[in-house]
Amino acid sequence: MTSSYLVFATLAMAAVTFITRALPALIPRKLLDTPWLHRLNESLPLSVMVLLILTSLSYQNLPVDIALSDPELHLLMAQICALILVLFIYHISRQLLVSMVVGIAAINGFVWIFTNFLT
Repeated sequence: MTSSYLVFATLAMAAVTFITRALPALIPRKLLDTPWLHRLNESLPLSVMVLLILTSLSYQNLPVDIALSDPELHLLMAQICALILVLFIYHISRQLLVSMVVGIAAINGFVWIFTNFLT
């Protein structure tokens, strides 16, 4: 079942990517220059990144009686803090690559902080 899910997910992502890349060639130029479409185009990379991060949060296997010193909780808290930091950095810089690098560094830093200081 896992391999069929991966194949389906890969094909779905390929289809969405193809459609979003081909759509501007099919839409009239006048419609492409509208302000709302420019704003949507600016926020789309961040929206996709946030959705990917939210779907990868590790909250599914958390037990009900979790303690503050559990590594699973540390990872979830680090992911949430890194996501907030990524949103803040993107809001300031409007640079997706910078936000991603900060997010990767932040999640590792937050995991280290929570592991060493919340035990």
